[in-house]
Amino acid sequence: MPLPPVLSRLPLPIIGSPLFIISNPKLVIAQCTAGVVGSMPALNARPAEQLDEWLAEITEALAAHDRAHPDRPAAPFAINQIVHKSNDRLEHDMAVCAKYKVPIVITSLGARTDVNDAVHAWGGVVLHDIINDTFAHKAIDKGADGLIAVAAGAGGHAGVKSPFALIQEIRRWFDGPVALSGAIATGDAVLAAQAMGADFAYIGSAFIATDEARAVDGYKQMIVDSSSDDIVYSNLFTGVHGNYLKGSIRAAGLDPDALPESDPSAMNFGGGARKAWKDIWGCGQGIGAVDRVVPAAELVARLRREYEAARARLGLATA
Repeated sequence: MPLPPVLSRLPLPIIGSPLFIISNPKLVIAQCTAGVVGSMPALNARPAEQLDEWLAEITEALAAHDRAHPDRPAAPFAINQIVHKSNDRLEHDMAVCAKYKVPIVITSLGARTDVNDAVHAWGGVVLHDIINDTFAHKAIDKGADGLIAVAAGAGGHAGVKSPFALIQEIRRWFDGPVALSGAIATGDAVLAAQAMGADFAYIGSAFIATDEARAVDGYKQMIVDSSSDDIVYSNLFTGVHGNYLKGSIRAAGLDPDALPESDPSAMNFGGGARKAWKDIWGCGQGIGAVDRVVPAAELVARLRREYEAARARLGLATA
């Protein structure tokens, strides 16, 4: 199956993942103008009315870039919608996305036909994130156009499946767009994701350590100073298992090696989750590749160089 037009002309096969609290228009614009899909959660705009202002800012900035640089147009942007029942803003935020005809909507924590139908009505594409093959089937059955396979080692609400297992199971029956998430922070890993059968790499944690990211300096520096040994997998903070930086857990007065289990019924993506993610810092296992805080464009440039070098090592033509 050919990729949807909005995803078929990316300069680099990379989607920047939506980072709760951290992604903002400045980061999204920097990602898109550097040649990768930039994204942010709708819930990052607070109060809700701010989402309209942010989408106006993004669309106007990308249009201005395209006018100034017709030879290298910006990549499209995406908005993440949490479709779990605890998100009481979904209807409002979807209406704002419809107003701006958001080209890509990333849905999380539940697959809903009505949401997919709404996005298709304005000409958008839906990518749904999943952690196993069962959820992948449900997402496509309910009308998602593509999948984001969230494998072991990903930042935030990560799964436990090996990326090899997850991608091979999905590709046995689905030939549409697939992005792979899970400890990807180098251009070599981007090419590896494609070699496994994914169309795109889905990169989040590396973008936290960028100038444009709305993260405190301590968070960014902890990513620079940490490695995969400093990541803890726990469901304590939101009711859903995720990966977090040990240092932030210790700073909150908890023992990262002896965290209790949380009841999944505690899942909440309103104020409670926002407070947890403000104090406890989510991060994936790929951060050993991040050695300093840089502008987003510089990170993308590094990924591009590494990607092309990896292709050259394998005797592949320049992408």
